[in-house]
Amino acid sequence: MALYLLFESSSGYALFHAQGLDEIGQNTEAVRNSVSDLNRFGKVVQLTAFQPFESALDGLNQCNSVSEGLMTDELRSFLELNLPKVKEGKKSKFSLGVAEPKLGSHISETTKIPCQSGEFVLELLRGVRLHFDKFIKDLKSGDLEKSQLGLAHSYSRAKVKFNVNRVDNMVIQAIFLLDTLDKDINSFSMRVREWYSWHFPELVKIVNDNYLYARVAKLIEDKSKLSEEHVPALTEILGDEDRAKEIVEAGKASMGQDLTPVDLINVQLFAQRVMDLAEYRKNLYDYLVTKMNDIAPNLASLIGEVVGARLISHAGSLTNLAKCPSSTLQILGAEKALFRALKTRGNTPKYGLIFHSSFIGRASAKNKGRMARYLANKCSIASRIDCFAERGSTVFGEKLREQVEERLEFYDKGVAPRKNIDVMKSAIESTQSKDTEMEEVQPDEASAKKSKKKKSKTEDAPAAAATNGGDASEDAKLEKKKKKKEKRKMEQEEGETNGVNKDVAEQDGTAKKKKKKSKDGVATDETKQKKKKKTQE
Repeated sequence: MALYLLFESSSGYALFHAQGLDEIGQNTEAVRNSVSDLNRFGKVVQLTAFQPFESALDGLNQCNSVSEGLMTDELRSFLELNLPKVKEGKKSKFSLGVAEPKLGSHISETTKIPCQSGEFVLELLRGVRLHFDKFIKDLKSGDLEKSQLGLAHSYSRAKVKFNVNRVDNMVIQAIFLLDTLDKDINSFSMRVREWYSWHFPELVKIVNDNYLYARVAKLIEDKSKLSEEHVPALTEILGDEDRAKEIVEAGKASMGQDLTPVDLINVQLFAQRVMDLAEYRKNLYDYLVTKMNDIAPNLASLIGEVVGARLISHAGSLTNLAKCPSSTLQILGAEKALFRALKTRGNTPKYGLIFHSSFIGRASAKNKGRMARYLANKCSIASRIDCFAERGSTVFGEKLREQVEERLEFYDKGVAPRKNIDVMKSAIESTQSKDTEMEEVQPDEASAKKSKKKKSKTEDAPAAAATNGGDASEDAKLEKKKKKKEKRKMEQEEGETNGVNKDVAEQDGTAKKKKKKSKDGVATDETKQKKKKKTQE
């Protein structure tokens, strides 16, 4: 059986015919030894056809299709032209060697050309790749490397490029930074509490919040300077006048030691840093909420922005999360407990990162596992809608959230929830109604813009007339004078043309008279000759 090899290079498609394989033997070790020798390998493998790509963009498209295991129309026509035809109902006497098994299966399904891809074929293609520039004569040295480099850059650039508004890498980095900021702010605020409590130990019991404690410490500075004047400023920070008065009274009877001005300055600077970190954490949280509403609006509306972002970051991307089944999504984040349970043959975990959702916290102890399973099911549906939907909307997420609420009521009170089909139908109808409203709003906006333009033109006309009202009479006089001058010029031109016509007519008349005279003269001469002849006779 003859063997053909399909080689996808950076410059085009090439088809090779492998002959005399019995000399080498279909052994991978023998092929490896013969690949390095061009004289021996060239006798076995010969080039039958080569089709270059039309442009760099065409090469990129062909490379993308080959990587996805799809056969393009150009490749199909190339194979059908250069391979021997297979008769219907008969076995083919050849096979096509391909490097990609997916591409080979697609070729065999569509064109019914038998394809194979194994170690033997891969070794032959390795030899083709090694000596490819020797097989094509017109290929200059360095051209193949340039085409490979350009195609590699464009291919990698196309793989990296995504929709800018739906890049989930930003969410992954933001949630990682948010978690680290929470740890750092907690440790730093505890250090502020411990440091400032040497000076004012009673403040720890009065103010429990870390951020508020840092703000109060920054405001007070030295406890000996506390007075009634600080009460309004403290009430603004704490929001409670009684606590502010309690701080002032505690400062007067404090048991803490005095600090030097340098130590107080360092404490104030560190408290300011903690406040700045806390404010940055708030801004980062707002950024995460906006990004989650852009990337995964349904998942965010169902389970919350933070938990949804943690699920995406743990899965690696939104597409990976959408590919996960609901059973995998349910225990995401509890891999250690799962493998430990499998190793010790104990009970497997019921939930992972989903446990941080409010729904599982609201469920009773006996229904937590059932609730986690149901919530994971709805999260997988929401992630798939967010990943593969063309337009982002929160309609499906809100409907799924309503279903989870109904399921909670069913577990607690026994109220029967709605069917999933009815809920999805209502969600689809609401999305369609929103789309129609958007389509109606767009032409209304265009007509409103046109009407505004017309109004502006009509308003500009009387305004211009009002501004030029003083000069209107003068402009009218000038226009009348211009019209009179143009009429005079026209009359003069008409008179000149009439005079010329008269001269031409007079010249024509004189010429006619001369012709008549000449004719009369000729006639008189003829009569005189006739009279002479008669007299002579």
